[in-house]
Amino acid sequence: MFLVLAHYAIAEGNETVVRDLVNELEVQSRKEPGCLAFDAYLKLGSNRSLVLIERYRSEADFAAHRETEHFARLVLGRIVPLLESRSVETVTLPG
Repeated sequence: MFLVLAHYAIAEGNETVVRDLVNELEVQSRKEPGCLAFDAYLKLGSNRSLVLIERYRSEADFAAHRETEHFARLVLGRIVPLLESRSVETVTLPG
């Protein structure tokens, strides 16, 4: 299993738009055959910090996710320009 933790710091004034776009990203990503789970969480005490927790069968499935039309359109084309910062961590089960 391959886990992705994406941290989004939303630029002020873009909170609603980004959350709506992330909701659409969740719906589309969950349809991918290699996606086991895709959930977005709002950091406690902040309406401008999102944490996306994504689970894939393999690193190859995550790579395929990053090549989808909806990733290019929603993440790269719409969400990233509305963020102050974005970081992505990837982890896997040992063994």
